Amino acid sequence: MSQYVSRLQRRSQAAPHRLRLHRRPRRVAMLSVHTSPLHQPGTGDAGGMNVYIVELAQRLAAINIEVEIFTRATTGGLPPTVDMAPGVLVRHIDAGPYEGLNKEDLPAQLCAFTHGVMQAWAGHRPGYYDLVHSHYWLSGHVGWLAAQRWGTPLVHAMHTMAKVKNANLADGDTPEPAARVIGETQIVAAADRLIANTAEEREELVQHYAADPGKVAVVHPGVNLDRFRPADGRAAARARLGLPQDALIPLFAGRIQPLKAPDILLRAVAVLLDQRPDLRSRILVPVVGGLSGSGLAKPEGLQKLASRLGIADVVRFQPPVGQEQLADWFRAASVLVMPSYSESFGLVAIEAQAAGTPVLAAAVGGLPVAVADRRTGFLVRGHDPAAYARVLGDFADDPALTPRMGEAAARHAQSFGWDTAAAATADVYAAAAQSYRRHVRSHHG
Repeated sequence: MSQYVSRLQRRSQAAPHRLRLHRRPRRVAMLSVHTSPLHQPGTGDAGGMNVYIVELAQRLAAINIEVEIFTRATTGGLPPTVDMAPGVLVRHIDAGPYEGLNKEDLPAQLCAFTHGVMQAWAGHRPGYYDLVHSHYWLSGHVGWLAAQRWGTPLVHAMHTMAKVKNANLADGDTPEPAARVIGETQIVAAADRLIANTAEEREELVQHYAADPGKVAVVHPGVNLDRFRPADGRAAARARLGLPQDALIPLFAGRIQPLKAPDILLRAVAVLLDQRPDLRSRILVPVVGGLSGSGLAKPEGLQKLASRLGIADVVRFQPPVGQEQLADWFRAASVLVMPSYSESFGLVAIEAQAAGTPVLAAAVGGLPVAVADRRTGFLVRGHDPAAYARVLGDFADDPALTPRMGEAAARHAQSFGWDTAAAATADVYAAAAQSYRRHVRSHHG
């Protein structure tokens, strides 16, 4: 080992640039236990993280880092591997019954999942994977074991954190269990590098989980700027979706669960129509998304709320749609409304802005990074429906507000391309590999 180390040191002094390139991993094992990159975002537990993994993997492959994504098989008869894109392979691992497992049931299946990952690895030569990148705490546990077993660095992305979610719970939402808090704390200690979406998330990792600040890198998620763009404009998108041309259309798009607070939008619309009944004939509120998490306990909850508030006639519930059609919903909207209680980043906010639509959001988590307040949208402190109603009233009164802010929003979103995010992630990989080698060196020195 020490001969290898001194050879490395000699090489690093001789050719720092070549070594830096050499340090980039060639092949990464990416772990996504509870949600498959092949699933439709907006259904079940599939959301922003799915989009994140798909886009990141493809852009990493484009800069010559091969990615293999390990995910749990959720239906029978799936092929063991699927080529998702050039340089990106999805591996389906059998762990537990295919159907009917909630995210909460998955910790019990982590042993089986880890076994499947190890079986896949056993068929390869030693050193086949250069690095493990795990997403969300469930994957982090598998990643921790895999990285130890394979002798590779571990990079982990939390996406959401139990302590942060529990500090910002919606009324009647279920707190995250203690087992998750313990699990997250262990992963933070074990990872060579942690990727945070925003500087605020970095602070939360340090404050709540005692993360070493030197190990936490901030990488803003990206947006697919080819797909989410203003295209042929609002009028054309409304025509395609069969929406009225002159209506005020505040849109909710995302998973229907208390955390995302679609009820706040409905309550805000009820307040607005109470104050201004004349708006009823020209407002339409689409809710695009599927039930998820604790929202599954009350599948009809939002429809019943719309009826109770007396606004069922202006609310339109839409099942989750593919990314192309989602871009059209964003283009068609007057404003995207995101009253979430907690968001690690709020990818949907960037997607809507890239499509040329302003955003009205809660000032939580990463949303103040995603939305430039009063320039590309409005940030509201707290969850008082009346505060959201006031902003919706501004959009109703000033028809030029949507196109004016929408233009600024599209420009703002340009700085969030996935190529930038992939290059920054590759740099984190290189730093993780370097500190991992230093760590190994100090233990075998």
